[in-house]
Amino acid sequence: MNANNTQNNLERALVETGVIIKLGLDVYAAKVAICVQIDGATPQPSQLVPSERVLGWISALRARHPGARVVSCYEAGPIGYVLHRQLVAAGIENLVVTPQRLDTDGRRQKTDRLDARALAERLDRYIRGNRHAMSIVRVPTPAQEQARSLVRMRSQLMRTRRKHEARGRGVMLAQGIRVQGAWWSPAKWEKLVPTLPGWLRPIVEVWQRMALEADAEERKVREKLEEAAPSQLPRGIGALTWVTISREILDWSRFKNRRQVASYTGLCPGISQSGERTHYGSVNRHGNPAIRHALIELVWRLALWQPQYPPVRCLVEKSLSPRLRRKAAVAAARRLAIDLWRLATGQTTPENVGLTAPYAPRTS
Repeated sequence: MNANNTQNNLERALVETGVIIKLGLDVYAAKVAICVQIDGATPQPSQLVPSERVLGWISALRARHPGARVVSCYEAGPIGYVLHRQLVAAGIENLVVTPQRLDTDGRRQKTDRLDARALAERLDRYIRGNRHAMSIVRVPTPAQEQARSLVRMRSQLMRTRRKHEARGRGVMLAQGIRVQGAWWSPAKWEKLVPTLPGWLRPIVEVWQRMALEADAEERKVREKLEEAAPSQLPRGIGALTWVTISREILDWSRFKNRRQVASYTGLCPGISQSGERTHYGSVNRHGNPAIRHALIELVWRLALWQPQYPPVRCLVEKSLSPRLRRKAAVAAARRLAIDLWRLATGQTTPENVGLTAPYAPRTS
């Protein structure tokens, strides 16, 4: 009884001094590993809680510590942001962080409970002021997430079509029949069918039909995305490209300076420096891959349609080797992202950055 009173008095004292309860959540579809750290105390052993009982479990914890500030975090992943919104609605401060290697001491031990503890410890450092302890993910609004889902759905449909195309091509190649390009398109398929053995035709026809269906669905989604683009864009910047970049960015005003824009693209060079030795390597790819791919594609298109644009001028020159042209394209893509940000936020005009044609940006 005395022990219980002592514990209750301790908890009450912690609350009166502004205690913070930190929760590290290692989230999966069916279960969540939760590690609790009360203020600066040692993190408690992690517990596995069924997903449907997580909110109730945390509510019971809060009831035992009335008035305490509760902060939680979990890694971004397949579970999305539903749990985040549920936690926020329940009055809990939650952070969604980028996935990272949590076994930093090299013990080669990884369990859900250990991961939850590592998240709680990093959250503790983050709250105490170490902003490098975790990298916070920007959580989209429901409307932004719905708009972005169409962009990602189109990418998934394209990958699905390419898989069906490759499977059909592989089946035919195994029989000595070599095809190239979009062999599944109606015009090419009509010419290809008579050349296939009777037993092989129905097998390849399955992959042809599935590729055709995926392509048709991708076209429908593409048309919806293009309809959402501004009516006027600089020459070479297509409607689909603009919508893709804008919806992946979510909100152009999220960036405060050009360094943040460049970092988000993942097009900054990696660096290895020790003593007097400094080596700049390939891009770090620490950013949004969809943005990175769209920017690289856009750079080569601008080299064709707007060769006067300063970042792509070197790509027009024929004197550069293929390797240097690729490096120049990466640098141009990084500069292009910054210019698009400045244009979208009204900091400059197309003429000032070297682009021609009217420009009327709007976020989708």
